[in-house]
Order: sequence, then C-alpha cells, then structure tokens
Amino acid sequence: MVVAAGSKFNLRRGNSGSCSSHNVVINDYNNNNNCDGEFSRINKSGCFSSMVDVVDKDSSCVSFTTFNILAPIYKRIDPQNQGLRESDFRSFWLARNQRILDSLLSESSSIMCLQEFWVGSEELVHMYEERLGDAGYQLIKLARTNNRGDGLLTAIHKEHLSVINYRELLFNDCGDRVAQLLHVQSVNPILQNQKDSVHQEFLIVNTHLLFPHDSSLSIVRLDQVYQILQYVELYQRENRLKPLPIILCGDWNGSKRGHVYKFLRSQGFVSSYDIANQYTDSFADAHKWVSHRNHRGNICGVDFIWLCNPNQTRKPLKTSWAEAVFSILKFQLRKVLLSEDDAFTFLKGDNCADSVKAFTFLKGNNCVDAVTYVRFSEALHQVKLIGVPYGLCFQQLQDLWNQADVDGNGVIDFEEFKQKIWNSTCSEHMLENINGCMENSNTGQEQEAIGFKVKNAMLFPREMEKGLWPEDYSLSDHARLTVVFSPAKMSRPSL
Repeated sequence: MVVAAGSKFNLRRGNSGSCSSHNVVINDYNNNNNCDGEFSRINKSGCFSSMVDVVDKDSSCVSFTTFNILAPIYKRIDPQNQGLRESDFRSFWLARNQRILDSLLSESSSIMCLQEFWVGSEELVHMYEERLGDAGYQLIKLARTNNRGDGLLTAIHKEHLSVINYRELLFNDCGDRVAQLLHVQSVNPILQNQKDSVHQEFLIVNTHLLFPHDSSLSIVRLDQVYQILQYVELYQRENRLKPLPIILCGDWNGSKRGHVYKFLRSQGFVSSYDIANQYTDSFADAHKWVSHRNHRGNICGVDFIWLCNPNQTRKPLKTSWAEAVFSILKFQLRKVLLSEDDAFTFLKGDNCADSVKAFTFLKGNNCVDAVTYVRFSEALHQVKLIGVPYGLCFQQLQDLWNQADVDGNGVIDFEEFKQKIWNSTCSEHMLENINGCMENSNTGQEQEAIGFKVKNAMLFPREMEKGLWPEDYSLSDHARLTVVFSPAKMSRPSL
C-alpha cells in the first residue's frame, strides 16, 4: 500500500464499495476575433511549421492541449455589475464556445484537457459531445463536487489512442476540486520487432487546483497535488505497471515561483513548455511567459503540461512533501520578519518553563534548547497549517515530526531545525537532464523504458509567449497550451 495511514483519501471501486468519510473519493471505471488560427512556430532549423504539421509528419508523436475555457457561470460581462454573468445570455456563451471548439478542432490534438467545462448546461455539453465526437474524440467529463456547475473534460482522439483505464479523484475540500486519471495506449505500435509490437503507454492527469485567495490556502493546494501523486503511485503498484511517462495537465493556479511548482520539480516533473523554450527555473525565466489574467487583473503563468519520464530519479514522495510543507512554514515565519534564531525561538516557545511543562526533557539542571512535539504542534496551529478546516491531519503532523526529528530523540534541536526546516529546499533537477532522453545502449532489454521527448510547445495567443496579454483576446481568461511529444528510448535508473 503506497498511501500512508491517515492519508486523506480512500478508494471506492466502481459501485461496489461503500461511501467513505475521507476527503477524497476515487471512482474506478474499466465576439468575432481571430482566435482559431493554426499554431505555428519557427523551429531551430529555421523552418516555419504548424503544430498540426509536426504530428502529421511523425505519426508516433502525441500532442496535448490544456485549456481553461472559462465557464459562462464565472465570466463577468459588466465591470460595473459583477452579478451579471455570461451564462445569463445564451447568444454570448454559445458564440464564444463555438469559437473555442473551432480553435480546438483546428489544433486536432491527440488529447485535450479542458477545465471550467460548464457541466451544468445540457446544451453546452451536447454541443461539445457532438462536435468533438464527430471529429473522432472519446469524451470523459467530471463535475466538481457540491454542484459547483463546472468541472473537467478530457477528450481522447480514438484514431491515436485507446483508454485502458479511467479513475476519478474527488477531493471534497474547501474548493470542491477534482481530478481525472487516465491510463492510455497508442493505437498504432511505435516500435516493431521480430517478436511483437510495442505500443506507447502513459498516464494522464487533468486537474484544476484551488485559487490561492490567501497564503493560508497554500497547504490545501499542496495537499491536492500530494494526493494526486499518491494515487498515481498507488495505481501503478496495484496494476503492477512498468515505469511509464506521467503527464499532468491543467490550470495549476500557481506560478513557477510557488510551492506547488517546486514540489513537482522535486518529484522529477518538468514543465514541457519551458523545456521547449530552454527556460530554467530562474527568477528571470519565470516571467518570460504568461497564460492567465485573473479576476484581480494580474497576469501570470499558471497553465502547465508537466512531464515525468520513467528514467527520472525521484525522492520518496513523503520526503518531498515534507520539504514543501516546511517551505510553507518558513514562508509564513518570514512574513513577520523572523530571522533564523527568532524562528527557532518561536517554535520552541517563549520560555524554558513552558517547554519543560509541555515535555519534560532535562540535561543537567538546564532546559534543553530544543523544540518539543507539543510546541511544534502549537506553532503549526498558530501559522494555520493545522487546526483549521482542510489543514494537515494528525497523521501528516506525525509524518512532519518524524522527518524533522532526525535522530529520533523526541525533540528538534537547532541543527535539525536548520537542516530540515529553515534551510530545506525542494531539489531541482538540472536543465540538461530535464528531458530524460538518454539513449540506452548497453544496459539490456530489461532496463529499457519508453518515455517522451518534448518536440514542440506553444501558447496561443502568441503574445502570451512574450509575457503580454492581448486586449482583443476574448476566448477565455486563459491561453491555450499545446505540446507535442515524441517517443524516446531511455534507460531506467538502477534500483
């Protein structure tokens, strides 16, 4: 069992299981603007080509599009009257979504992952089912919990891919967020040898994370991603899968400077758009592109297609998660200008007597200069990481404590505090290893895996790639991101 005891979700398989009281439920199932133009990019050889042409010229390529299409129930149409929404005006939302479909169909990606799909409108759902279905796509939709009205839609082109399995993740958290997990396989073999044919297999996740209305929600957003990765690991183990590429698509509602981004990087995931453009994780590169203008008028890059290849070395998931939580803790402490020494003093309590009262631990006649479990819990409560709705659960608190108390003596001394909390950073992989496309020459067939190499990527409208928001763009408040991957042989890391 991959998922630790106390984790926030249980599994429900098909319709046979009983309802769970845990947070996550997983269902198992065997205006006239020219916004529909073709994607194109000048490649490194100087040739001008469309994204469609890239796939057509190499039938083994797989293309992904992720797009938050802005549900009409959220689209404001009058700045002076925030209560007026596009959903109240059929001609408005109908015309805009027809243009969205024109745009998607012109791209003809193998896989489309849409967010803010208006599941509450039968007419809109039927329109997407009809037009995408006629174009050869299998559609799978998932509504957010508590009848929020919108949800996710994943469309798979049946000529290119077949769905082996499909799962739903219902977080049942304060944002009623959900995620889709699909296990797919290429219809046509990508390799042919004397014995058999090799088909590309991979896992896809489509999701839309909670919007960070304030910094206290960072832990909720991190937990959403943690649970996704926990379940991906569990699915792989339960189905005894060989190492496969994992693709995470969606609106992450956070930029390259955030805790979620760093957590995913520490788990071997790379931003495919940044790889295509040879951007690093540096502060300067973080602002070179945008994909969203939010309701506050801010522009930022929040839409990602993440890739983790089967040859990527990865820290244990729980270790990376703990590092990310400690990073949030440090951020919260730094907001009130606490130095390293001040932060340690805050964690261990204001005076020695309180520490001894909470946890008797003496060294000679002096109180040990260390953080006790009780004080650690109180500090996390004060910075709203526990003791609040959808904060860390008891088992997660235990996991954090076990990570920080390195020597297991029941307290966290200053050196442990510096190592595990104050100076802890999510490891970031080097750019030159980011594609994970090392050719396997001498390691033997049993060590080989088929992964993906980023072949091309593009944001539309094109101005987004320069960090600009075009004022005449009206399809959505998000850009459309499309990435083309080509299969690549690679060696798996030694176990």
